[in-house]
Formats: sequence, C-alpha cells, structure tokens
Amino acid sequence: MKPYNKLAETLTPEGESLELFEHDGSFFISSNGNRLMTSLAHGSEEELARIACQPFRPAKQPVVLVGGLGMCFTLAAAVESLPQKGASFIVAELTQAILEWNQTYMKGLHLGLLDDARVTVKLKPVQQLIAEANDHYSAIMLDVDNGPSAFHGSDNDSIYSLEGIHAAKNALKDGGILAVWSAYSDPKYTKLLRKAELEVSVIEVPAAHKGRKNRLHTIWIAKKGAYISQNSPNSQRKRR
Repeated sequence: MKPYNKLAETLTPEGESLELFEHDGSFFISSNGNRLMTSLAHGSEEELARIACQPFRPAKQPVVLVGGLGMCFTLAAAVESLPQKGASFIVAELTQAILEWNQTYMKGLHLGLLDDARVTVKLKPVQQLIAEANDHYSAIMLDVDNGPSAFHGSDNDSIYSLEGIHAAKNALKDGGILAVWSAYSDPKYTKLLRKAELEVSVIEVPAAHKGRKNRLHTIWIAKKGAYISQNSPNSQRKRR
C-alpha cells in the first residue's frame, strides 16, 4: 500500500491548521484530521464556474471574481469557459501557503494556469474585494466553506447574510451572476437571495466526475437583472 506523504503545513490567518498530503499521485488538504478538499473529487467546483461563466462567453471583457483558490479547479474551469483575451480573473485567497502549494507541489494539476496574464491572486478576504467594487464584476463565485450555514453567527457571516448579498449585488454589473457552492442545500439562503431581489436558481450537481454519483452538491445562481451587452446603446450611454 502506497504511503500518505505530508508535504507541508501552515496556519491560516485565523490560526487554523492546514496540512497538505500526497497519496498515489493525488493531493488533499486537511484541517485537524478532516479533509477539506481533494484532487480526486472536484466536479461540482468546476460546474460552479462553468454555469456562472457561460452567459458571458460573448462579452469582450468579462471580469470574474473567485472567492477561494483551493486547488485551482474552479479557477481553471472559469478560464476554460472564458478564453477571450479581454477576460480577467481575480482570486481572493486568505492563506498565502495555499497559493504557494499550487505554485509548487500541485502545479502539475493545472500547468501554466497561475502564469496566465489574465489571472490575479490577491491575498485578501473576498468580502473586502466585493465591498471595494461597484458595478464591476460579471460573475462572483464563492467557494469558501461547506455552505452558507457554516458561517452563521461568526465573523464571516457578512459573506452570506442579507447585507453581504446586497454588497455582492452592488459589486455586480447589470446581468451579473452571484454563484455560490455548498455541500448541502439551504432553503434559508435561497430565501435571502430572493429577498435581495435576485433571480435565483438552485441546482444540484454530482460532487465528483467519478465515484459516488448519488452524492450531490448545491449551487445557487443568483442573477442581477438583465444582461446589457457591452456594444449596446444602453451600455454606451451608461458609461458616459
């Protein structure tokens, strides 16, 4: 039996322990003995990006914000979905070691991805980047925890609270999409998104491309109004 090799460990800015392991060519990141993510199961994270980015394939300069770098599967799917030269992808990642592990130990998972000139990784909380923006992003994708309820009552509640949803809505362009990944369904969060007057779809997708197909994850697609083409008369007037 092939051994599990611990490659590195770090602490998050909040003091949480993270460990990177390799086993038989695959990787996983654990915290206090619990696996947070693995390179073997990432289908739903890729679907998050594909669904959120698809409406902006015709746009010349879509701007995408990804909350959480992880193992780069969401980012890679977004880049693949929007190949146009004018696209830009901003990733908010709290832990510098996560970025460094993707640049070293796990670089073989997505060769060249982090060298793409359209990709920028910022070591900042995603809520900070959202708060700093106004009518800026085509899509905001959040994959920062197991789901909305995981943060309720904590300092990170601002991401998923009604106030946080309104902040994301303000940061989106007309027709922009807030896409949120979760390991489980959460009807309360669906109600909050609709209370913020977003057009909401709740989609269940397989957690992984292989293995247990009956294990599903939840994706919320929340749209802000109607999309306005960059070349439309309305868009030109708005920019003036």
